[in-house]
Amino acid sequence: MIKVAVADSHPIIHKGIKASFKNSTEISITGKALVPDDLFDILERKMVDVIILELDLQKSDGLAVLRRIKNEYPGIRVLIFSNQPEEVYAISSLKAGASGYLNKKTSPTAIRHAILKIASGGMYITNELAQTIAFDESTGRPRRMFKKLSMREVEVLKMLCDGKRNKEIALELKLHEKTVSTYRSRIMKKLRVRNLVELVRKAQSIQVDSF
Repeated sequence: MIKVAVADSHPIIHKGIKASFKNSTEISITGKALVPDDLFDILERKMVDVIILELDLQKSDGLAVLRRIKNEYPGIRVLIFSNQPEEVYAISSLKAGASGYLNKKTSPTAIRHAILKIASGGMYITNELAQTIAFDESTGRPRRMFKKLSMREVEVLKMLCDGKRNKEIALELKLHEKTVSTYRSRIMKKLRVRNLVELVRKAQSIQVDSF
């Protein structure tokens, strides 16, 4: 039996996932967390094989939580389960140590397949994302520019799009405010935008295009 913990800020997600695997003989939902502290309490007390992790966790950034999981519990597999666009965040999540990435619009069947695959040591991404990774450079579509961003730059971009100020980002990521300003400038240069409004619009346009 694969033991799964779910870390998500929305109680309805916990109820839905638990109901989906209520009668499963393969997967057991053994823990739920609304905030990172709850998740790490679970990991200290229980045996967990797979974590289903939301990127937009309360009181923290999902990628930061992912890095901490992989540092403190390297044997646990992590499946990112998010509304954030795959084209922007999936690659950074995989680089940070995730074993898979699913959009929240997916079906319970896809969640099951993803859990089984990553629990057995594999990686899980959708066919659509695989095609994007494989063919983006040849198509020349604008979203290819997001590949130029480092994992940390993607984190900063996400927080900027959430309306957070440099000071808030610095506190959350434990960086100097000047360092955040540097990241912000690099992101704008790489994405060829002149101001924050254009930056947010470009990120949002990718999300709209992906649905």
